Amino acid sequence: MSAPTSWTVGDIAVHRVDEVPLPPATGPWLLPDATPDVVTGQDWLRPHFADAEGVLHLESHSFAFITGGLRVVVDTGIGNGKQRANPAWHDLDSDYLERLTAAGFPPESVDLVILTHLHADHVGWNTRRIDGAWVPTFPDARYVTSRIERDFWAGYAMDEARRQMFRDSVIPVERAGLLDLVDVSAEGTEVAPGLRLIPTPGHTPGHIAVEVSSRGRTALITGDCVHHPVQLAHPGIGACVDIDPARSEATRRALFGSLVDTDTLLLGTHFAPPTAGRVVTHGDAYRLSPAAA
Repeated sequence: MSAPTSWTVGDIAVHRVDEVPLPPATGPWLLPDATPDVVTGQDWLRPHFADAEGVLHLESHSFAFITGGLRVVVDTGIGNGKQRANPAWHDLDSDYLERLTAAGFPPESVDLVILTHLHADHVGWNTRRIDGAWVPTFPDARYVTSRIERDFWAGYAMDEARRQMFRDSVIPVERAGLLDLVDVSAEGTEVAPGLRLIPTPGHTPGHIAVEVSSRGRTALITGDCVHHPVQLAHPGIGACVDIDPARSEATRRALFGSLVDTDTLLLGTHFAPPTAGRVVTHGDAYRLSPAAA
């Protein structure tokens, strides 16, 4: 049977909307401490999350759902036709918008876009190119991110590649008056019924995870506070692009500790199918137990 592409959380159906698989070279670059020996030492990662040689499987996708009458998209991937330094992201040509529409979320219908952080592979479909200009893909939506996140990048010494990303995928949304900055409390901040933003700093200072709740059921969308399930077994493995590696590790450890052996569904923004699962005890750390739809 094929892996599910949607999961039921109470009355909410959470859909995974695929953009592209990421190339095998992504793992060694992104998570350099996830060596083949480390990965092959966790047999539960095979075959879904890694291969027999220890190569990590990673993907780019969004999540979409309806809560409180609002049509919500969490993170917008890499985007088409964007000039990017990473060859795997450069000038992409995917059918993401067709897949989003097929899932029941045509761009014009979306009310809320949550951005877990402002990295190129999470904001790309904020905009699309029309008549030579980058315009908001979701013209009737509010785009939401943490105030800490936007303020951090406003004062950051960006290289040209990052400035280009802001020019084509963030600033057009701001100029259209569609970007809302939220002060996210330590306990989390509700932005819609059944939808809370949870502070998960470290990868970036204002990084947020997204909690979805309905009828006593809960799911948590990771963004990049967790990139791959191998980090459950080894929470000390961080990403090469973490702004604050120590804080990122502390966030992961606290998050896993809060989720372990509970019914909360963990939805990984870069997890290959089956994508969703529950955090369970495994030795002196954790593993992901894949969940059905």
